[in-house]
Amino acid sequence: MKKLIFKKILLDITFFFLLVSLSLTLIVWVIQAVNYLDFVTEDGHSLKVYFSYTILSLPKIFNKILPFIIFVSTFYIITVYEKNNELVIFWTYGISKINFINIIFQFSIFFIVLKIFLSVFLVPLTQEKARSFIKTSSVDFFPQLLKEKKFIDTVSDLTIFIDSKNNNGELKNIFLKEKISEDIFKVIYAKSGMLVDNNNMQYLLLQDGIFMNYDNQKNTFFKFKNTEFNLSEYSSKSTTYPKIQERETLQLLECFFSKKIKNKNYSAIQFSCDENSINSVTEELARRIIMPFYIPVTLILSSLLIFRSSENSNYIKFKIGIFLLTLIIIIFSEIMIRYVGLSNFHTILFSVAPFTLIVFSYLLIFLNINKWKYQNK
Repeated sequence: MKKLIFKKILLDITFFFLLVSLSLTLIVWVIQAVNYLDFVTEDGHSLKVYFSYTILSLPKIFNKILPFIIFVSTFYIITVYEKNNELVIFWTYGISKINFINIIFQFSIFFIVLKIFLSVFLVPLTQEKARSFIKTSSVDFFPQLLKEKKFIDTVSDLTIFIDSKNNNGELKNIFLKEKISEDIFKVIYAKSGMLVDNNNMQYLLLQDGIFMNYDNQKNTFFKFKNTEFNLSEYSSKSTTYPKIQERETLQLLECFFSKKIKNKNYSAIQFSCDENSINSVTEELARRIIMPFYIPVTLILSSLLIFRSSENSNYIKFKIGIFLLTLIIIIFSEIMIRYVGLSNFHTILFSVAPFTLIVFSYLLIFLNINKWKYQNK
């Protein structure tokens, strides 16, 4: 009978968790998708690219809200059990309060593993894929990018301006500035032109213009009747440099140990691993590896609800107190992680905090168990 009761508890929490996860993830996804619409369309990408990019953000969204969802699910199910007097039935069939809490704690281990998998493997992979997808799609984004009477500088090392564009695709008064280096750049002005595709390559066919080459040594100018400018080698600035959040966990670990522990450089590190970036690397590693261990804390605290009956006069206050305390811990973890990497103290504090809170929570449980036994003698 105990096994059936434990199975019911886990199934109830899992079902509500899946329901809330689906609903809340979709809500957050829609909100972010609206924000991504400006980001992607301003870079000139198609709706297909936009939709694929937003889909790849789903693991990141779910990973972010997972601790809050599992806490709310556990809190809600225990509240329902108390309201329906199911907890009394559990105690009648020999389920002790410590057994109930232990099964919740064991259940939390699954969500620790799930969040570590998402944080360490899936989220960095999908974020990198999203950026790569936008970058590789740059071959066809110029038709959407070119707008009348607007300087476009979202393309890496290139600024484009067109005065007008007619229904036939003909462009008027075209200005191009290409940055070669800090001191060298090219400027092209053409009276007219047209954007054309050739074997999946995009070109600007320019007519009646002037080419200007500026550098420290010599400036050159010449006129042209017809010329072409290859656009396919350019991509959006937003896809040039991957963020720390998109890096593989192995790369971050190599950077961390090279700077924090062994103080030597790893040739395999594929990004700038220096004193300026090590704080961000440490923060990201803590977010991926340590943050999941705050999940058991929230579930154990939710389990404290079993020590108060709904018939108790201060039950509502107790329930609100537990909810607020757990919410504060979730917010605390999100705030503290921003200070990880600034000093060894902050890093150690954030790392040991979840395990300390688990021990503290169990102390509270044993105190409540003794108090409950005393009141029921």
